[in-house]
Amino acid sequence: MESNWKNSISKQRKLLAKSLSIPLHAIAEKCAAIEFERDKINAVLSSEFAQIPNCTYLYLTDLNGVQLSDNMSKQGLITKHFGRDRSDRPYMKEVVPSEGFLLSDAYISINLTRPSLTALQVIKKNNEAVGFLGADFDLRDLPVTTKLYQESNDWRQIKGDPSIRSLVFQQSRVESVLDQNIDQIFAILEELLTQRGMFQGVFHFSSSRATVWVMDDPYRYRILDQEALLDTDICMAYPKRPYPEDALIPMDKIKPIFSTMKNLRIADDTIYLRSASINIFNGLISLTFSCDGSHYMPYHEFLEKNAAFWGADE
Repeated sequence: MESNWKNSISKQRKLLAKSLSIPLHAIAEKCAAIEFERDKINAVLSSEFAQIPNCTYLYLTDLNGVQLSDNMSKQGLITKHFGRDRSDRPYMKEVVPSEGFLLSDAYISINLTRPSLTALQVIKKNNEAVGFLGADFDLRDLPVTTKLYQESNDWRQIKGDPSIRSLVFQQSRVESVLDQNIDQIFAILEELLTQRGMFQGVFHFSSSRATVWVMDDPYRYRILDQEALLDTDICMAYPKRPYPEDALIPMDKIKPIFSTMKNLRIADDTIYLRSASINIFNGLISLTFSCDGSHYMPYHEFLEKNAAFWGADE
């Protein structure tokens, strides 16, 4: 897997730029050799369109972004775009590198409102820029050239709604059904995680519910309301499964994780845990507090901290 999503995107963009720069440069040279007349430009674009893999539209503009050709597409010429002013489109506002080729950042297209990107090649006559050759691409048509990136395990803190943060000291925790039965409910959730195939759970303390995912049906979540969480028989609804060997959170750490969550929930009536989640495969714990701030961290870092660290008294 790629190390993160930015590296994955960068690698794909480099491969795509490499595959497009040479054929676009060749077509630009053919355009430079003719008069910029609509029919002559269209003829070049029509004959060369197949040289640009996965292209949606191919066209030529002047230096101001006004289109001097029709749009060439897989279905043939689309005449309504002749004379179109593209100067306000995102790719026309980017700085073209000195080599004369630009692969734009992705943007949302006007026609289909879908993620797209554009490759621009400067057209030169007598070593002077006279226009741009543009090639539009629908991201759906482009091949994925890298593997799925791996989510970072670095501790991340994300601030929430400012209006909630500003009122945090005017609120107080109201004891929920989950709070009143927290030891029993956490024992049930520990059983589901360690013995019954559950690999991810999100726990909502104030509303006394949990959203869980299990390995037997990983694409669908199940909601356990307070009635289910208070009924130990709920464990019988899930087949017994061995704890996965490739889980990043060791089985014997599940109980301490729940114990720490309990402390963060009940230790302070102003700054308290509102919701939390666990995923045993990526090893991450997430926490959202009453101030609406959220934390994502590896389980071992979570266990290293005590309630005092989070601003609550143990």
